[in-house]
Order: sequence, then C-alpha cells, then structure tokens
Amino acid sequence: MTDWLGSLTQKQADDKPTSLYQMIGGEQVTARLCNCFYDIMQTDPKAAELLAIHKADLTETRQKFFEFMSGWLGGPPLFEQKYGHPRLRARHLHAPVNGLMISQWLYCMNLALKQCVEDKRLRQIIWQNLVPLAQHMKNQD
Repeated sequence: MTDWLGSLTQKQADDKPTSLYQMIGGEQVTARLCNCFYDIMQTDPKAAELLAIHKADLTETRQKFFEFMSGWLGGPPLFEQKYGHPRLRARHLHAPVNGLMISQWLYCMNLALKQCVEDKRLRQIIWQNLVPLAQHMKNQD
C-alpha cells in the first residue's frame, strides 16, 4: 500500500517476507495500539480539542482506524477491502485539521507507540512515516 513499507520488508530463512505489521506483533498489537491511541485521546486533557471534533461514540472510528492501520503497517488491507482506497485527506475534509489537531494527534500516537510497540527501532520507523502522513492531513491554517 505504501512505498516506505517495501523498504522494511525483510527476508527470513524460509524466504517469506516479514511485514512491519508482523514485526510489531500482528493483529493483537495493532489493535492494542489503535485502542490505546483513542484511550489517550479520550482521557488526556492535552488532546481535548482533538477529542471534541470526534463523535461521542468512538466505536466505529476505533474499528476503522484499526482496519486502516492494519493495511498501512503491511498487514491485511481490511480498510480497502471494506471501503476502497483510504483517500485519507478527502475522508477528513469534514473536520478542521489544523496545526493544533495534528500536534494533538501526534501526541496521542507517540504515547500509544511507546506503550504498545516494544522495539524502539520499529517505533522510530512507524513514527518517521506517521509524521508526514499527519502533516499531509492539514486542511486549515
């Protein structure tokens, strides 16, 4: 799905590729990461403005985020199978995404990564690719 992911693919002795999704722990860790992100957003006052632009019930949002992250990390493309190409920026045009929203989103994701992804190198790789993605979402000054 993403070019950066191809550069992370490694060959094992049996010549099967290992995705970043698999390297962090697959479905279990990806789901934990996504839920942790929203748990932080819902409880940390530093993310209050970000939380305010979301629906009160985050059940569907959490599920869609997990489905997106699954594919983004190189696992099953669950989001694309259900909804088609993510077109992230277009799908978020209804919400004001400005510098504050991006900062708060990255704040929550940084904490979630630290809590859920044990390998520091893998956290750094994910982070380095999430920052430009988050910045690309900006639709307001």
